[in-house]
Amino acid sequence: MNKVFLIGRLTRDPELRYTSSNIPTASFSIAVNRNFTNQNGEREADFINIVVWRKQAENIKNYLTKGSQVAIDGRIQTRTYDAQDGSKRYVTEVVADNVQFLDSKGSNGNMGGGQSMSNPTPYDFEQPSPASAPNTTDVSSDPFADFGSSIEISDDELPF
Repeated sequence: MNKVFLIGRLTRDPELRYTSSNIPTASFSIAVNRNFTNQNGEREADFINIVVWRKQAENIKNYLTKGSQVAIDGRIQTRTYDAQDGSKRYVTEVVADNVQFLDSKGSNGNMGGGQSMSNPTPYDFEQPSPASAPNTTDVSSDPFADFGSSIEISDDELPF
């Protein structure tokens, strides 16, 4: 089984590219804190390269910037390529199946930290101020008074 779950912050802005068949792909790296401190009492981090494909890649480019916090669900992939000097290079990266935006909109000083509107949080919607709130009617007495006669339902009429 090859499954990875990570939570970290982007170390740079995402880079969006398109393949020759016009499929979007984004790459970025995240810093993931280790669960322990070193001998100096400092917490160290691992820097992990992430690759995302298709619509999710475009969303990441549009909504995330350096410093945005994300949760990644994906798999580890190792690939090789030949460098210009003829040597073989190995690259290990996480191919993300799902990227969850963890910052609330604008919490790290930019518009990119929030959820995309395809997966909104309560932070994405402004609450109306009392001055701009719509007029309401007091229905504290009987909110159903204007609906006519009552309807009675017994348990024997239910189909299950």
